[in-house]
Amino acid sequence: MTKPIISIRNLTKRFGPIAAVDDVSFDIAPNEFFALLGPSGCGKTTLLRMIAGLETPTEGEIVIDGQNMAFTPPNQRPVNMVFQSYAVFPHMTVRSNVEYGLRVVGTPREETRRRAEDALAMVKLSDLAERRPDQLSGGQRQRVALARALVKRPKVLLLDEPLSALDAKLREQMQIELTRLQRTVGITFIIVTHDQDEALSMANRIAVMNEGEVSQIASPADLYEHPSSRFVADFIGKVNLIEARVKSRKNGHLLLSAKSIGDVEVPFDKPADGAVTLAVRPEKLKLQPNEPARQDLIIVHGKVRDVAYYGDTSHVIVSGKDGIELSINVQNDSRAGGAGVKQGQEIWVSWLPRDTLVLTE
Repeated sequence: MTKPIISIRNLTKRFGPIAAVDDVSFDIAPNEFFALLGPSGCGKTTLLRMIAGLETPTEGEIVIDGQNMAFTPPNQRPVNMVFQSYAVFPHMTVRSNVEYGLRVVGTPREETRRRAEDALAMVKLSDLAERRPDQLSGGQRQRVALARALVKRPKVLLLDEPLSALDAKLREQMQIELTRLQRTVGITFIIVTHDQDEALSMANRIAVMNEGEVSQIASPADLYEHPSSRFVADFIGKVNLIEARVKSRKNGHLLLSAKSIGDVEVPFDKPADGAVTLAVRPEKLKLQPNEPARQDLIIVHGKVRDVAYYGDTSHVIVSGKDGIELSINVQNDSRAGGAGVKQGQEIWVSWLPRDTLVLTE
């Protein structure tokens, strides 16, 4: 990583006996789109508010552009924040909303107008500059809030659940717009979200938080394909989790006894002993009406319990012996529609050993 724009060092925030953020450390690079992801109450919003200066740390450092700003007032930090509610002024036009922050600090009128025009052009709202917020859609109001934050040219833009109030289709559009905007303005974005798809689709790197701690920081692909723990695997996307025990290991492989499956051999080159969890993503599993002939597959025989149709894909639940249940994503790649299986049908599920994750935490 180049010299970080933000360095979080042993940061802790306690509310009475409760540590909302517990000894967290990481770096964020200039021009990076960084996501703080986790369930409600995990500490991600508290962490963002400390970076913004809206919460004071109990311990630790927040180094922004080389200076420790853990106790610097919000208006003296080179950051700006877009809130979940957008917080645009309803009595002002779009242009006045965007100009407001510059007028407050005494920026000359001509420069204020020019910078506001540039910010409105960035978010594609130039044609709506004289409208008021109640004449705009939810997505347009969100872009007004973005323009108002960007017009002050912060080194870091903080986004607190900025898309949660939008409907699903508009949220997808705004994910693309935010990613485009971040590349265009070339500044660091830090977004807080509990939506895995949102983080995966937008961020360069993601910090997954749980109970005030950072469980793992990695790129979206690494988090999805190589989670470091059962919590991360279960939180990022859908996953099948199977209990197993290590029997032996040799040549970079583990021989395991897995619940409902029996003995399986999977590649794994790290220390492991005793109980482990096997994880396999639903799209890695294949359905067949007859037992597969290949000898190198992990195979489960069962019955189709449920089929849910989602248009482009179908989600199939298969129940096997000893209570195992597997989720399989099937691509609906013909106009006949559906997964080609029915509830109650006997079926074979198979996958490659290399697609099996071994989780020791």
